[in-house]
Amino acid sequence: MAKPKTFFTCNECGAESPQWFGKCPACGTYNSLEEQISIQSSVDVPSRGGVSGWQSTQTNGKSHAKPAKARASLTFNQITDRQIARWESGYGELDRVLGGGVVPGSMVLIGGDPGIGKSTLLLQVSNQLAQKYRILYVTGEESGQQVKLRASRLGVSKPLSVFNEGKVEVVVEPALPIDPDSIGADLYVLPETDLEEILREIDSLKPNVAVIDSIQTVFFPALTSAPGSVAQVRECTAALMKVAKHEDITMLIVGHVTKEGAIAGPKVLEHLVDTVLYFEGDRFASHRLLRTVKNRFGATHEIGIFEMVTDGLREVSNPSELFLGNRDDPAPGTAIVVACEGTRPIVVELQALVSPTSYPSPRRAGTGVDYNRLVQILAVLEKRVGIPMSKLDSYVASAGGLNVEEPAVDLGIAIAIVASFRDRIVDPGTVLIGEVGLGGQVRSVSQMELRLKEAAKLGFKRAIVPKGTKFPDLNIEILPVSKVIDAIIAAIPHQELTADDLEPDEEE
Repeated sequence: MAKPKTFFTCNECGAESPQWFGKCPACGTYNSLEEQISIQSSVDVPSRGGVSGWQSTQTNGKSHAKPAKARASLTFNQITDRQIARWESGYGELDRVLGGGVVPGSMVLIGGDPGIGKSTLLLQVSNQLAQKYRILYVTGEESGQQVKLRASRLGVSKPLSVFNEGKVEVVVEPALPIDPDSIGADLYVLPETDLEEILREIDSLKPNVAVIDSIQTVFFPALTSAPGSVAQVRECTAALMKVAKHEDITMLIVGHVTKEGAIAGPKVLEHLVDTVLYFEGDRFASHRLLRTVKNRFGATHEIGIFEMVTDGLREVSNPSELFLGNRDDPAPGTAIVVACEGTRPIVVELQALVSPTSYPSPRRAGTGVDYNRLVQILAVLEKRVGIPMSKLDSYVASAGGLNVEEPAVDLGIAIAIVASFRDRIVDPGTVLIGEVGLGGQVRSVSQMELRLKEAAKLGFKRAIVPKGTKFPDLNIEILPVSKVIDAIIAAIPHQELTADDLEPDEEE
């Protein structure tokens, strides 16, 4: 009988150690090693160079057997082409992030903070896919009644009426649903955490899509570790991946995240699956961003934007309206930029506030912008433009809290800061696109034509862009600049003094 071997695995990084340490030798996390037991196989594995090797049988150090011919490997010409027909999920934003739709037999991992809307999104997607395909929704964190209560709120199942009768809550289900077309026609719910029971149900039901909510609650009884540990997550995901590839079943898996925002597991989950999506956003704000960081069937720089409403998540087809402020009533210290997330241009309003500091060291704060780039732009404005930023507190934020960290928004940040310092209003019909260099020059950025088309579509009249770039013929005035000071002169109009301004006030 094989002798069991004991080793220790880190919950944070997955590193293995032959003995227990209070601190993980790999990642330095304290009290993260857990004991694991593995059984060594009694069957000897043939070595490559020994007598029982797979290459040949050796006699006196010489090989007499001919090399074997390759049988399983194929050339590219021998592999037949097969067109993959993607499934429409019912949400264009999700299809955009996945690369055009759901790929049959793929494994998609969705992570995000608690309460961000992962289960809500997957339940709505399951309802849309259930109109054409068979869906199995496996829930390990909620009971069937809890899932149905949430589904009735989202319009996925029959609406439920809950009222108190004394001290007991009574749930009444009407005989007919309000909207029969919105009810999942082939949607099955399985409250289960045992991996063997889940695989048995998948083998019996033969669904087209299986949703696992969440992978950290699923456990394999043969392993001694607790659910959610590295060993459990790795083995359960590998078993589900094998079923997905052999049976051509699409797996949508929910993953928990750590305090740092990465998917717990740790990275072993992201290596196993085909696609990794992150559901981002402030839980106190209405909009949510679905971002892809790994995709074997599409690009990895697309984002999908949703808005949380009363009856669930609603996709935002025109995100520029969400992150664009009121252009009819502009305020000092605001500037409009065009950021690009993948192939999607988004017009965003940047807001800046500059005020004299009362501390020896001025404060700098940025919301939705890169802090290091903000500090760099402030240094450029002081050195190249002459604004005493070392004596001023500076605050910069993006409307709606959208993260715009690409260099193309540098010019908008600089103009917004200068406008707040001079208490001027930037023309609301002007957009600013460009990267600010350390020498005060305005550098060119990528996807300029795409940005200008989006600005022209939203009705902007002028665009201040870097000089020396070819521009398309659009219904928008192009103002090329080479220095930051030139952009300031073009963006912030000079205030003309009138006779009324020269007259003294009544108090004076």
